[in-house]
Amino acid sequence: MTESLNRVEISLAALKHNYLLLKSKAPHSGVIAMVKADGYGHGMLACAKTLVKAGTDYFGVAEAVEGVDLRKNGISQPILIMAGLLKEVIPSLFDYDLTPAVVDGTFLAALSAEAGKRNQSLTLHLKVDAGMGRQGCLLRDMAGIIEQINALPGLELGGILAHFPRADEPESDSTPTIVATFCREVEKVRSMLPDDIILHLANSGGVLYFPVSHKKMIRPGISLYGYYPDGTQGRKNAAEPCLQPVMRYSSRVTQVKEVPKGTGLGYGHSFITKRPSRIAIIPVGYEDGYSRALSNRGCGLIHGQRVPVVGRVSMNLTMFDVTDLEEEVVAGDEVVLLGRQGREEISADEIGDLLGTISYEVVCLIGNLNHRVYLAGTVSQDFAQNVSGKQDES
Repeated sequence: MTESLNRVEISLAALKHNYLLLKSKAPHSGVIAMVKADGYGHGMLACAKTLVKAGTDYFGVAEAVEGVDLRKNGISQPILIMAGLLKEVIPSLFDYDLTPAVVDGTFLAALSAEAGKRNQSLTLHLKVDAGMGRQGCLLRDMAGIIEQINALPGLELGGILAHFPRADEPESDSTPTIVATFCREVEKVRSMLPDDIILHLANSGGVLYFPVSHKKMIRPGISLYGYYPDGTQGRKNAAEPCLQPVMRYSSRVTQVKEVPKGTGLGYGHSFITKRPSRIAIIPVGYEDGYSRALSNRGCGLIHGQRVPVVGRVSMNLTMFDVTDLEEEVVAGDEVVLLGRQGREEISADEIGDLLGTISYEVVCLIGNLNHRVYLAGTVSQDFAQNVSGKQDES
C-alpha cells in the first residue's frame, strides 16, 4: 500500500517513560491520564492501551463520544467525561459505564431518572470553580449541589475536582492559594461526602511543580506526551530524568532546484534570493498542520542541520534553503519538521513560540491531520536517526 511521504511517528516507549516519571512525582496518588483531543494528537486508542499496560488507574476525556470509543476498544478503567454533558448524552453514560463531571445541578434530576429507569446507579464527579473562572460551580454553591446529589436516588458522588489557571508558573502563588481554598471548602462539607471520595486538582503543572496539589489523584495531560506546561523554560529547568517528546514529524524531499540570485519564491514572492541558491521542496503545507505562519520563519532538519523555510508555506508544499549544506541534498532525503535528527532537535515549544501559541496546539494540529506510525522500541531506539538524514529502513 502506498503511504504518504509525511510521517508522524509516535514513540510508545516515550509515552510509558513519561507516565512512570510523572507517577514517581506523586507516588501516593492515582493517575487520571488525559487522552482527550485524540490523545493530544498522538492517537487516543494507542496511547490509552499503552497507558493501561503502564498502570494508569483512570482516563479523562472531553466528551462522551471519546469515552464510548475507548469502551468499544477494550478499555475497562473508569473514564471521566470532563467537558460536555447535555441531556442527549445521558443514555450513553449508562450504556458504557462512563463517569460525568457535573458543573451544577442542571442535569441531576435527569441523571437520577435514567438511573431509576434502568435500575442502575451512576457515579459522578462534581467540578468546582476554585479560582479558574471557567467551568464549574462556585464554591459557595458546592454544598447545595452535593445535598441534591445525595438526595437523588441512583446517584453517587465519586469525586470533586477543580482546575488551575496558572500552574504553568512555578513561582506564582495562585496554585497554592487555590489548593488551600479548595481543601478548606471541602472540609466544610466533609460530613456530606463518602469516605473514599476522590479529590483531584493537579494538571501537568500541578504534578511537576506543586506537590501540595497531588491529593488522591493527579491529572496529567501535555506532560504525558513529553512537554512541560511552561514550555522551553520548563525543559531548561528540569532535572534528569526529563520528559521525552512522544511525537516526531518528518517528510521527504521531492525536488531540489538551483535558482539564480533575485529569484522570487512561492506565492507573493515573499522571499527573493540574495544569492544563487539550492531550494529543497517537500510535500507538506498548512493542510498537514504545518502553519502558513511559519513562512520565512520556520526551519527543518536535513542531514542533521537546520535549514530555513523560504517563501510562503502553501497548502501542500514548503521550500527550504539548503545552499549552506555541504552534503548534497537529493530527492528522497528526510526532512524533520518536529523532533530530532542527529544532534539537532526542533520542539513543539519552539514552533509554538514562533506561532504565538503553545506546544499543546502544535502537536494536536500535526497529529490530527496526519497518518501516525506507532513505534514500539525503547526511547533511545525509536527516534534514533542517522545524522545524514537518510531514511533508515532497518
